[in-house]
Amino acid sequence: MSKLMTKHVFTSESVSEGHPDKVCDQISDAILDACLQSDPNSHVGCETLVATDLVVNAGEITCAKWDQISPDEIARDVVRYIGYTHEDMGFNYQTFEYMNRLHEQSPDIAMGVNEGSGLFSEQGAGDQGMMFGYAADDTPELMPAPIQYSHLLLKELSRIRKAGDISYLRPDSKSQVSVRYEQGKPVCITAVVISHQTEDIPLDTIRDDLVKVAKDVLGPTGLLTDDTAYFVNPTGRFVVGGPYGDSGLTGRKIIVDTYGGVGCHGGGAFSGKDPTKVDRSAAYYSRYVAKNIVAAGLAAKCELQVAYAIGVAKPMSVNVSTFGTGAVSDDILQEVVETSGLFDFRPAAIMSSLGLTQPSGWCYRDTAAYGHFGRDIFPWEKTDCVDALKAAVAEKA
Repeated sequence: MSKLMTKHVFTSESVSEGHPDKVCDQISDAILDACLQSDPNSHVGCETLVATDLVVNAGEITCAKWDQISPDEIARDVVRYIGYTHEDMGFNYQTFEYMNRLHEQSPDIAMGVNEGSGLFSEQGAGDQGMMFGYAADDTPELMPAPIQYSHLLLKELSRIRKAGDISYLRPDSKSQVSVRYEQGKPVCITAVVISHQTEDIPLDTIRDDLVKVAKDVLGPTGLLTDDTAYFVNPTGRFVVGGPYGDSGLTGRKIIVDTYGGVGCHGGGAFSGKDPTKVDRSAAYYSRYVAKNIVAAGLAAKCELQVAYAIGVAKPMSVNVSTFGTGAVSDDILQEVVETSGLFDFRPAAIMSSLGLTQPSGWCYRDTAAYGHFGRDIFPWEKTDCVDALKAAVAEKA
């Protein structure tokens, strides 16, 4: 049997709100928000495509007040907020062509997802598949360090850009952080990569400014060293970007959205989907369960997998893994998760527990850039089951 690596470097990337794929995610989720605000029972599967001065929406939406919603206006508001406000960017909120190909949800899907009578007397899962949740004690947010720090970099650069503190920054950007681990714990950041769209100015200026931002953001982690390498716009120029430089689609950044490549992924994207679709809601709930396990000190790392059949409320399976870091066996943790009554993985119960049909203090558009996990504004990040988990495990151990 091979031994676990005691030293390794792991890298994760983030992409900004101005990245073409993230523009799409935000438009799709803004349309979802509008539907749920008008009708909490809305069923939404909204896809977005962007290209040079073009936005296309397609998919299926059932909303009692759909005739009062303007997806065109929503898309333009999102693009304006992101910062595509100048003609010379090749993508402008005032001038892009808009196409709408949204239609009503299939009745065959709705039959199993809506609450009714007979076989479907209980609200079933909106799709089949498996979903994963993950947590680790790398960071105070209980997220893997590489993805958490990649997100933090781009969030700060977005703030700086919108505040005008660095006037030449444009909306499209990517970051990448490489973290060295020893004995499963992060010990230093070995490399930081920032590729940021800018106006056409000298590269030395861009590098000096953005390296300073990186040091300001990452310095408090205590993981920067004299040997940390910085790569800023390593091709030498990044002026053409956003939907003018590349097309974008909803759901193409599923690793950026989750854990940066740490752990497993079920393959389903999040944005543009209402919470009856377990691709989204069950992934959120699985994060909630995994985070509570780690926050309770019951494991240093925890991954939870859940699987569903379309139209069926109860999951096909639930699996808990702590990768050998558990304070008790995975068998005990799994038994507690499945039988203690602390957690309920049925779609209706998930939506009720996390308030997913009527968000309060947050909206789905908030999730669509800088990660769906690791930010306390979301209800699946709460750790309100810690004491009950500890008590339930103590009874079994």
